[in-house]
Amino acid sequence: MDDYPLIENHGLIGDLQTAALVTTEGAVDWFCSPRFDSPSVFGALLDKEHGGHCTVRPAHPTHSTKQLYLPDTAILVTRFMTEAGAGEVLDFMPVTGTTATSRHRLVRLVRCVRGTMTFDVEVAPRFDYGLMKHEVHITPHGAVFAAEDGTALTVHPVREPEDERLSDLLTHRDADLQVSLTLRAGEQRGLVLEMGADGPPREIRREEHERLFDETVAFWRTWLAQSRYTGRWREVVERSAITLKLMTFAPSGALVAAPTAALPEQLGGERNWDYRFTWIRDASFSVYALLGLGFTEEARAFIIWLGDRVKERAGRHGTTGPLNIMYKVDGSSELDERILDHWEGYEGSAPVRIGNGAATQLQLDIYGEALDSIYFAHRHGFTVGHGGWTSLRTDLEWLADHWDQAEEGIWETRGGRQDFTYGRVMSWVAFDRALRLAEATGWPSTPGRWQAERDAVYEQVMAKGWSEDRQAFVQHYGGEVLDSSLLRMATVGFVTPGDPMWRTTLDAMEQELVSDSLVYRYDPGASPDGLRGSEGTFSLCTFMYVDALARAGRANRARLVFEKMMGYANHLGLYSEEIDPTGRQLGNFPQAFTHLALIDSAITLNDALDRK
Repeated sequence: MDDYPLIENHGLIGDLQTAALVTTEGAVDWFCSPRFDSPSVFGALLDKEHGGHCTVRPAHPTHSTKQLYLPDTAILVTRFMTEAGAGEVLDFMPVTGTTATSRHRLVRLVRCVRGTMTFDVEVAPRFDYGLMKHEVHITPHGAVFAAEDGTALTVHPVREPEDERLSDLLTHRDADLQVSLTLRAGEQRGLVLEMGADGPPREIRREEHERLFDETVAFWRTWLAQSRYTGRWREVVERSAITLKLMTFAPSGALVAAPTAALPEQLGGERNWDYRFTWIRDASFSVYALLGLGFTEEARAFIIWLGDRVKERAGRHGTTGPLNIMYKVDGSSELDERILDHWEGYEGSAPVRIGNGAATQLQLDIYGEALDSIYFAHRHGFTVGHGGWTSLRTDLEWLADHWDQAEEGIWETRGGRQDFTYGRVMSWVAFDRALRLAEATGWPSTPGRWQAERDAVYEQVMAKGWSEDRQAFVQHYGGEVLDSSLLRMATVGFVTPGDPMWRTTLDAMEQELVSDSLVYRYDPGASPDGLRGSEGTFSLCTFMYVDALARAGRANRARLVFEKMMGYANHLGLYSEEIDPTGRQLGNFPQAFTHLALIDSAITLNDALDRK
């Protein structure tokens, strides 16, 4: 399995409708089009032989490589060094705008900066997860890969009129293309890979490429200039903000959990999920992070998206309530899970799943997260309007009738429903925030019932969610297992950070769930979740732990945990879902939830240190 790059050995580029991963060796090994959740065009990340890729790398077998982002942008620079010369590949995607489109461009500029360097270029797409055959057509001005269903990938060369024509250099093998480019210091060439092109291949002059480059630089730097964060970890926080922006579907404002699918939580294991969708929970957390940094338009776009989800099913509850736990980026909810049997999976980690069967689960916490984000947005000047409030009232009435039941929980377990404490806590949040909204606005409500249900949830959690033996709040009623989701209890105000019950809970979690500052979600051995195997520490939970420590007056401990966690980021400051005992990143990459929690914990910790 040595041919697979480490998950962390990737950078992310995108155009706000889809994204691509680029390895430190210059290979685009994951790219879906026209949306994040569309079938892959390049998928070698999940099957090195049959997934497809576009690779630009030195012909010399011995070279070193470095990768960085152009400062304050999402333009990725992969540098190669040999004794004979140094070169680099600049990868970016011109931003598409807020109208959904099938046209997407991936620009790969190749240049030599010292001496002489020969680059080998290979373009080998595999449409529809490698299930669809294609033909390649070479023209005097480039090439077109044409799939059976009419989908096409067009290759435009970046060249000057006096250059040898790319079509004269291209070689063709098994419907793939190879070309060798020898450049001297100061020379640059490249490719523009375009999905949904409105014409045949054409040669792109250097001036046009530079315009695309300058426009992309200007977009990212203008966007990032909105950030109000001036704390201790500005570079780290702003890189996380750019990463979250790259995972936002601009036409709807929806944030995907990750741009990848089926990357394993355990190498060789079955915990391989498709994360290219929008979770109500994850996206609701984005409101805090975005508004905390000053990105109001992104927060507004998500609140509108969330309001549409609330309104479209008001009064139509089905078996899992008026809200689904996740949606496609356009708001649709058909996420049928299936397995790609023809792909071996990352390092042989099968099955490769696309779609997500957890979409039909009952997870009661999403109502608290949705109401909390709406209330937080209201405090920052946003409003849901009459129609949105009317639908929310309907949802609250459903929750009042159904909060006291078993569910699958925040971690989407597949081992049967339980009375999860976190789900009850967030149900309390839903009623509490609805009461606050109604009082602040004077909107019509049923405060008597909401207050009664809120108080009933509180009393039940204190009676059944607390273990006298553990001196801690536990994962579910009747059990003794700890769960790091409960780190949010103080954040949402269910308990005060100084409460003795909360302090002993933190102490118990540190003893059982924290391993050298890294935090596990729970112990699957003690609380079976219906799946084989184990998993690494969950990066989201580590940042939640930092936040909880800072709120509990343990700022020095929180800072040490935070600084240690910085050391587990990849070379670009990106995080996947999990970290294994060797420090290797696992799971889908990069994970939005982790970067959201990083931002929140950085803000909380910075404030705590300032007060101290």
